Amino acid sequence: MSSNKELYLAFRSQIFEAMDVEAAQQMSQDELESQIRNAVEMLVSNYGRPITGLMKAGLVKSLIDEIFGLGPLQPLVEDQSITDIMVNGPERIFYERNGRIQKSDITFVNEDQVLAIAKRIASRVGRRVDELSPTVDARLEDGSRVNIVIPPIVLDGTSISIRKFREQNIGFEDLVNYGSMSSDMARVLMIAARCRMNVLISGGTGSGKTTLLNALSHYVADDERIVTIEDAAELRFHQMNLVRMETRAESVERTGAVTQRDLVINALRMRPDRI
Repeated sequence: MSSNKELYLAFRSQIFEAMDVEAAQQMSQDELESQIRNAVEMLVSNYGRPITGLMKAGLVKSLIDEIFGLGPLQPLVEDQSITDIMVNGPERIFYERNGRIQKSDITFVNEDQVLAIAKRIASRVGRRVDELSPTVDARLEDGSRVNIVIPPIVLDGTSISIRKFREQNIGFEDLVNYGSMSSDMARVLMIAARCRMNVLISGGTGSGKTTLLNALSHYVADDERIVTIEDAAELRFHQMNLVRMETRAESVERTGAVTQRDLVINALRMRPDRI
């Protein structure tokens, strides 16, 4: 175990034992940061060896991230160049940047910390993850999509997969400039969208299906009524006459599920020009 991780473990256990975590989550971040900084300063003064100011600042940030944010994952979430985050247990964290998957140096303290973060993510979107409901697929407040699977369904520790929501709205001109398609292909797709032709977009995970569909939406007339149906809302259409619908998984009591089939049937009764 690295010295930094050992230090964090020692300080974390003492601070969390003395803290009412639920009450802390009701504080402003400034108030909590001040309290944690004071606690760290007190523990540092009683610690057996010197600790640098940089290490103290890192301890404070890590503790705040664990209470307010996603713990060790918070730096990856804040990095705008990262599109996907993949957790395979406490020691194996990967991320995707510019289409390439890389292993992160970041690790969790232990499996309990991974599970606690997973449960917090689920609770924030009104879901729960436990032995009775060991999987969660949901959309976070910022539009990112998250999938969680916990033991014993996964064998090597809690799995968390986050597909981050991308703010930028990429058009066909961008796709041509990136080399994703030729200008002729872009023109064909523009015409297909403008002429209300049926279009099927398929591809692997992260291949750009949503990006392409968002680009096609630029060629839908503003006076058309659009209904979108998604497992997790990711489309970003600019039209005003737009109804966005999202499926819903069944509850722990095995009730309340709303499938894509249900929503398609309902959409046909909403006088859509496009679905």
